[in-house]
Amino acid sequence: MHLGLGNFFRAHQAWYTEHAPDAGDWGIAAFSGRSADLPNQLTAQEGLYTLITRAAEGDRFEVVGSLSAAYPGGEHEAWLDHLASSDVAAVTVTVTEAGYVRSADGGLDRDRPEVRQDVDALRRDLAAPVRTTPARLLAGFAARRRSDAGPIALVPCDNVAGNGAIAVGVVRDLAEMVDPQLADWCAEHVSKVTTMVDRITPRTDPGDERIVAEGPGWIDRAPVATEPFAEWVLSGAFPAGRPSWQDAGARFSDDIVPFEHRKLWLLNGAHSLLAYAGSIRGHTTVAEAVTDETCRSWMQQWWDEAVAHLDLPAADLQTYREALVTRFANPRIRHSLAQIATDGSQKLPERILPVVAEERSTGRMPEGAVRVLAAWVCHLRGHGVPVADPRADELTRRAAGPLPDAARRVLDTLDPHVGADGELVAAVAADAERLEREAGT
Repeated sequence: MHLGLGNFFRAHQAWYTEHAPDAGDWGIAAFSGRSADLPNQLTAQEGLYTLITRAAEGDRFEVVGSLSAAYPGGEHEAWLDHLASSDVAAVTVTVTEAGYVRSADGGLDRDRPEVRQDVDALRRDLAAPVRTTPARLLAGFAARRRSDAGPIALVPCDNVAGNGAIAVGVVRDLAEMVDPQLADWCAEHVSKVTTMVDRITPRTDPGDERIVAEGPGWIDRAPVATEPFAEWVLSGAFPAGRPSWQDAGARFSDDIVPFEHRKLWLLNGAHSLLAYAGSIRGHTTVAEAVTDETCRSWMQQWWDEAVAHLDLPAADLQTYREALVTRFANPRIRHSLAQIATDGSQKLPERILPVVAEERSTGRMPEGAVRVLAAWVCHLRGHGVPVADPRADELTRRAAGPLPDAARRVLDTLDPHVGADGELVAAVAADAERLEREAGT
């Protein structure tokens, strides 16, 4: 099963399942977050869709058939029925960082109104409809316990370090609030799988339907375009089995941390830099921003800082950096900076702050990281792409006024230790002033 039906899932987990040699033995029942549009389109096409692999030299088309069923998020009874079946061996998740509704300490935000509402609903009836990702998972696991369907693997595939522990942790926290015995059952029967995922997959372009019609010549109302590169690293147990993803190119590792950090810091960190600083300089896509010599030099400076703290061979890291430049510059992947810029308050603590902490512990001022943070502060002050963040109202208020105070208030929301670092705050404020001058204000 999958929760978070969208383009990335269809270009990544569904694609790996399609290419596994035992694909005929497996299928995926996928549920959206809320919208019914995409599930309805896919259901009308019997779950089939076109994956457009978009290289610089041209497009390649394939029909992906690993999706057995597509449901709107509101189909709660179907969700429970599937998870109650012993035929279901794993549930993968792509709900973005914000979907795990965590508090500042990393656990479930127990005070969020939607969390409290879900707790109340599940205390009354474990089959009651719920809204949040942890509650949907917990309700499904409760249905599995009732049917005695056996163990299952929980496989989060969002760009956050330690995503396995995060997903299992928020479900456990919720279970302890609802029914401690259910928490014990989950601890025994739900296996934690941590993953690192990588495949640049923009939002679908309205012209992609026409490109499919003119290319292979069929009508597809739900195509998805992606880049040629794909990577999936997994660590954890699958007690009820899984597809042979390793034969489709996935890698299984006992130590996933170096791969997580490489992806989060080098790819995603550079994406955040380009989204905020690049859009301030007038760019709208990654490909545009990375061809700007100034943006490119900023990106290389950030990478120089980050690689010093990655536990992987230097030659492998250099090869990865060179491949990223090629991937970013692919002119046929229109990866919107506005899309990447969303949810900065959730993303920057994973992508940037670990390097900041390492650099500051040695007394160094990381200029590349400072620039990312400064550009984000400017973004919150109205420069570049529009702000789209679950904490947008709070953050834009904090970012208003004189920059030295604004920078401190904003950085404090990411981490109080960062906001209390006066030298770092001053550096971020000074860089933000330079970026605002360049923006013409």
